[in-house]
Amino acid sequence: MKRIRLRWSLALLALFVVAVAQAQYTKYEYMIPMRDGVKLHTAVYVPTDKPGLHPIRLTRTPYSCRPYGEAMRSGHGGSQKFVDAGYIFAYQDVRGKYMSEGEFVDIRPNNLFYLSKYDVDESTDTWDTIEWLVNKVPDNNGRVGMVGTSYPGFYTAIGAVNSHPALKAVSPQAPVSEWFMGDDFNHNGAPFIWDLFKFMINFGQPRPEPSPNGTRGPSYETGGDWYKFFLDLGPLSNIDKLYYKGNVKFWTDFQSHPNFDEWWQARSLPNRMTGVKCAVMTVGGWFDAEDAYGAQAIYRGTERLNPGIYNTVVLGPWSHGMWGRSTGRTFGDMDWGSDTSTFFREEIEFPFFDAFLRGDGNPDLPEAYMFDSGAKKWSKFDEWPPAAATETKLFFRRGKSLTIDDAPKTAQGFDQYVSDPARPVPSEGGVLARRTATYMINDQRFAAGRPDVLVYQTETLEEDVTLAGPVFADLFIELSTTDADFVVKLIDVFPPDAGDTLANYQMLVRAEIFPARYRYSFQNPKPMPVGEVELVSYELPGVFHTFKKGHKIMVQVQSSWFPLAAMNPQTFVDIFKAKASDYVKSTVRIHRNAINPSAVRVGRLAS
Repeated sequence: MKRIRLRWSLALLALFVVAVAQAQYTKYEYMIPMRDGVKLHTAVYVPTDKPGLHPIRLTRTPYSCRPYGEAMRSGHGGSQKFVDAGYIFAYQDVRGKYMSEGEFVDIRPNNLFYLSKYDVDESTDTWDTIEWLVNKVPDNNGRVGMVGTSYPGFYTAIGAVNSHPALKAVSPQAPVSEWFMGDDFNHNGAPFIWDLFKFMINFGQPRPEPSPNGTRGPSYETGGDWYKFFLDLGPLSNIDKLYYKGNVKFWTDFQSHPNFDEWWQARSLPNRMTGVKCAVMTVGGWFDAEDAYGAQAIYRGTERLNPGIYNTVVLGPWSHGMWGRSTGRTFGDMDWGSDTSTFFREEIEFPFFDAFLRGDGNPDLPEAYMFDSGAKKWSKFDEWPPAAATETKLFFRRGKSLTIDDAPKTAQGFDQYVSDPARPVPSEGGVLARRTATYMINDQRFAAGRPDVLVYQTETLEEDVTLAGPVFADLFIELSTTDADFVVKLIDVFPPDAGDTLANYQMLVRAEIFPARYRYSFQNPKPMPVGEVELVSYELPGVFHTFKKGHKIMVQVQSSWFPLAAMNPQTFVDIFKAKASDYVKSTVRIHRNAINPSAVRVGRLAS
């Protein structure tokens, strides 16, 4: 039977402390004061059967650090080695969420100018929390590590900014980093409306006072078909009119800032990863439907702004947070041939933290631990992108062919399609009853046969082709309207003899969307000149994929990705103020000739 004791502890500056002896841990609950007087609810689990001093593994979350009171967590995530080694686990409700005091602000900017000692942001809240924990929690060794996935990954990354001296290691995993450029709700300024609508209708509701429960938003009925639901919804302004009704502050701010203005720039974490003094290991999945951008962007920002620190990146063949659960052997129709998630937890994540929190600071890990999603194996690199990669170009050619480093020779040539807002290209095949995690890797044959999707592919490869690093699309565009979106997909086409499931399979390797209005600047959009050719060039998140001998490389180009991304009206208007009459058909021409050679650029490693 578990033994329970309850005591008030003014000495610990906690509102209350509940200690529950169960299994190997004792649980304490504290209200930790921040520098402005706001108190944050924090649950701490201290081992009872491990003598000596122990490191603290901290997670800050907007999703609740439940259970509250006497109940214990059923597990602490990551490898069992953390428990066996006697780690202390701490979980905190961030400012304004669940049982913590204060006002919640989505992706709260970190303050560049602390004008008074009472100025706060997520970095100062992390500092104050760590200062309190190392001085008050029993049996800690004075070293703290932070870890979190998705939104908690944001708090982990920003917690490293102006690092507390006791913070020795952080691992932002699938971190929210940039809600304009690439994570969750915007990709290059194109609203990812499906995820935004579903998430913010509940998460974005106001919380009047601390509570162990979240606030539910209004109900809605899709009839099991999200594609039809969003088509019937009409212009984006109807979201607030019919559902949010002014209650979701983030949506109000979101639609008030359609361009990358100062409001968004203040929330661009990759560009503000300064003053990082601890070790960093950023983790992500190549097929992360929510935050594939964030992991790569946080790694690059940290590397650029903090030369000389210990900074590594791990990217595996995973969906969102998949590395923290299951074995990671399969995803969608793909079998990776090994337990990739188990390998990460046991051989990468635990050694990283243990080296800095209990050891000598030498985890013996590479700068970049990368999984090749085509060759199905891990590789180690001294830097990412790899220095050995040389730029290669996949040129769009006549007859819907794709050539490797063989540019068009003729001065004429284009392909065209009509993009119709009343019939946008679906983001997945079949009836869209839900947004799956596998859309990032799914067979693209459902789209290849549509007249509004251009398809270019190589001949059957005579040798392996390994592509590594950022991907760039260079599209020479001619429109009959003043705007349109462009979705470029990089695809691995399997051979006919690949088996019942994978025969002729068109595996999505990478895809990204880009509104033509931002071709010159995200701050100052410009309309497309009707009937004139202009270059639309943009970066897709990186890849590490070997297209095997006998396969083909394919590129698909389209102007909608619905309802994942909101349909562009295709007229140069503010999408959040667009009327139904602003949505028009556009004739799109992709030029592919010696003067305007549309192509995809990416690094290539020698076979």
